[in-house]
Amino acid sequence: MSRTSRPVSDAVPEEPGLTEVAAGVSAFIQPDGGWCLNNAGVVTDGATTLLVDTAATERRARLLARRIAESGAPAPRTVVNTHHHGDHTYGNAVFAPAATIIGHTECRSELLAAGHQLEAVWPQTDFGDIVLTPPSLTYTDSLTLYVGDTEVRLIHPGVAHTRGDTVVWLPRQRTVFTGDLVFNGGTPFVFMGSLAGSLRALELLRSLDATTVVPGHGPVTGPEVYDTVEAYLRFTDELARRSHAAGLTPLEAARGADLGPFAELAESERLVANLHRAYAELEGAEPGAPLDVRAGFGDMTVMNGGVPVACHA
Repeated sequence: MSRTSRPVSDAVPEEPGLTEVAAGVSAFIQPDGGWCLNNAGVVTDGATTLLVDTAATERRARLLARRIAESGAPAPRTVVNTHHHGDHTYGNAVFAPAATIIGHTECRSELLAAGHQLEAVWPQTDFGDIVLTPPSLTYTDSLTLYVGDTEVRLIHPGVAHTRGDTVVWLPRQRTVFTGDLVFNGGTPFVFMGSLAGSLRALELLRSLDATTVVPGHGPVTGPEVYDTVEAYLRFTDELARRSHAAGLTPLEAARGADLGPFAELAESERLVANLHRAYAELEGAEPGAPLDVRAGFGDMTVMNGGVPVACHA
């Protein structure tokens, strides 16, 4: 099994830009989709603009705002957060208060509870002047917005990547912004959510019958990406059940595992964090119940050849 899935490098990835995926709908793709390099989305009718997620650093959030302006779209008046993690929310303050921030109720509460989470994990990274800006408008199950005549449905899939995930679905364009329910080319990460819930979330995503899938990280793709994510999650579930029954720790299980086809996914060290969540669920923990972040990231460091996972933003 590969211990280090991504070379440690000080190189700055290429500057991200907007990619049109449907009329009036664009994806802000940040190569190469690794830790802290998330995607965002822009929906506009030329008069109003909705933004899906922001970015991990002030510099990248301001670049996102500049790319929107360069496209000719007006500044966003609405920002939807797909979940609370800082790479998707730290840039909220760049767009507020002119934009209303919307998210699931648990997204708001988790963001407030997490605080400056990314600085705690990556103190050496220059995130800029980050003012935590949680959603000021929240929902529980679903919420429908309109950008001109474009329908934008916000759907809570239950506890999956986190407790407060939101799927952003554009039915007319058959385009879905999944947040981190989907990593394309990267290893799924359920440490702060639920493995079982993530499998249920994939059922929801499939039911939408989207033709264009904008993942939380990685290139724009189609619904075939769901198969890879599901196969990995089922592999992790089966490994967890065998290893837990054998009395192995998550780290012992991960170090002895043969990832097979999943070795090609970046951030393979996430396996051990995912096993921590799977073990907790096997032991009766509620989906999304807090786990020991130090233990999870510490074990990922071991899996990463003793090198702490790097924020690439």
